[in-house]
Amino acid sequence: MSIVENPVLVLVVLSAFVGLLLLILVLAVVRMRSFTRDARREADGARTETAFMTGAMQDALRRLREQERALEARAQASERFSDEIVNGITSGVMLVDSAERLRIMNPAGRRLLGVSEAQVGHDVHVGLRTAPALVDLVREALRSRSPTARRLVTVAVDGRQMPLHLGVTISPILDHEGAWEAVICLFTDLTAVMALEEQVKLQDSLARLGELAAGIAHEFRNGLATIHGYARMIDPAKLDGPYADYVRGIRDETDALSRIVTTFLDFARPVQLAVAPVDLRALIERGIDDLRDEAERLGGRIEVVGDWRPVAGDDAWLRQAFMNLVRNGIEATRGAGQAPVIVVRGGIEPSTAMQHVAIDDNGPGIPADVAGRLFQPFFTTKAQGTGLGLALVQKIVVMHKGRIGSTNRPEGGARFVVSLPLAAGVGVTS
Repeated sequence: MSIVENPVLVLVVLSAFVGLLLLILVLAVVRMRSFTRDARREADGARTETAFMTGAMQDALRRLREQERALEARAQASERFSDEIVNGITSGVMLVDSAERLRIMNPAGRRLLGVSEAQVGHDVHVGLRTAPALVDLVREALRSRSPTARRLVTVAVDGRQMPLHLGVTISPILDHEGAWEAVICLFTDLTAVMALEEQVKLQDSLARLGELAAGIAHEFRNGLATIHGYARMIDPAKLDGPYADYVRGIRDETDALSRIVTTFLDFARPVQLAVAPVDLRALIERGIDDLRDEAERLGGRIEVVGDWRPVAGDDAWLRQAFMNLVRNGIEATRGAGQAPVIVVRGGIEPSTAMQHVAIDDNGPGIPADVAGRLFQPFFTTKAQGTGLGLALVQKIVVMHKGRIGSTNRPEGGARFVVSLPLAAGVGVTS
């Protein structure tokens, strides 16, 4: 009997075949799920690894940014600190590059030299046109490639009555190859120090001169008095011929010599000061009343202008000093055949608490060969002068812890500048 003829057998075979198909399908589904699970697991692993790498990179970038910010903050703090140091230095500091450009100048340096902030960044000869001697030192250092130590230069700054004496040191700034990239210049105002040294030396010299000369002058005056006395005992009217003129000549010369000796004794005698606050402008106005009349008779005038504060001094001695200076100006202009125009100008220098007084005249000025000897005792250019007027003025000023100088004015004429310390507690703001 065939399998077709037996229905039961056919049903069994079909059932077995369907079961086999189901088994194959189940196995396929199981394998598909396993493959999907493995693929998902691999994908999850890849995503985890990518996320880890991304996080690590982000963390590294964050740390780099933090380090960059810290370095930038440190650099800014260092730059601010350096700026504070440079700006806080009371001496002048400037940086000049190899192209001779003024790159940096601190506030103290700008104040000392009268340089505006706008002038920084230009050629050094433009920025420092008021201080050519300092420019020459900087250029010399750049050209010679050698530092400069403890040099002294004198500069005349606009707006200042007296020149500045600066102590200068110049040092190189080198690049990474050791070449000169720029120079840094440190300059300090030594004007007050030099003035103090000059005062001490002058006071010592005057004291020695006074001690030596006082005794000699007294003896000299005693001899003159004897000669003059005998000359007075001779009556010129009873003499014949030229003898009467000889006696008169002896009397005149002994009178003149006696005046010189008296003046010299005033100069050599130690100055005793009664120091108190002095209204300098009022003092000068009172003192020049007679001199003003003289100037007006000669067709000229005397003016007192400017800014004034009380000074510490002796009223009588200061009056004598300034009257000598004004009288000197009148005589200089009169000798040149001009109507005297004398201007007494006051000014305040807040940085040193000094009162400056400039006495200007319109005379012939000070010859170059005379300028260095004006204040020497017995030096004079006047036919009838004793040579002690300006020397006594200098002594009075020095005894007041001041200083005096002279120069020629650009517009013509001479200028004497007296600087005196202000009285204690006097304000110096303009």
